[in-house]
Amino acid sequence: MTLDELKAKCAHCTKCPLCEGRTNVVFGMGKKDADIMLIGEGPGENEDLQGMPFVGRSGQLLDKFLAAVDLSRDKNVYIANMVKCRPPKNRDPKPEEQDMCLEWLREQFKIIRPKIIVCVGRISAQKLIGPDFRVTKEHGNFIEKNGVLMMGTFHPAAILRNPNNKEAAFGDWLALRDKIQELEIRI
Repeated sequence: MTLDELKAKCAHCTKCPLCEGRTNVVFGMGKKDADIMLIGEGPGENEDLQGMPFVGRSGQLLDKFLAAVDLSRDKNVYIANMVKCRPPKNRDPKPEEQDMCLEWLREQFKIIRPKIIVCVGRISAQKLIGPDFRVTKEHGNFIEKNGVLMMGTFHPAAILRNPNNKEAAFGDWLALRDKIQELEIRI
């Protein structure tokens, strides 16, 4: 199956109640065979309206972090979320909603085959890295799971709410750049 075929199937998903309030399924975007994959939590209002991840203010900040380390959603990374439909009032996706959407993400992993996954925010880090993951303490550290390196970092929306974490978050992106160079990943 191709990413486009998977996206077409996902567009009709009704596995959980989040589908009832969506404008668009926010499947993901970026390079379809990227070595670097970013996983956020779930779409917000702007993402739901446009059908693309990280397009609001937090997306602008994410794009700045990416550009600072020679990465871009248009050229060399793929961005997706734990859930593909917007939770009401931008609340955190519930564990059962994540579970119902996880198969879509697993299929994206199988097709894209990233070498590094960056969990953007607590929700994705706790689901993909470990349930006890604490972004404030463990951000920027790489662990290997099933042959893939994973790192958790601050969600850009959290940085907008608490700018004191901006320097630490930028350090995570620099660590990602260094890891890409260390592994000689061509971006």
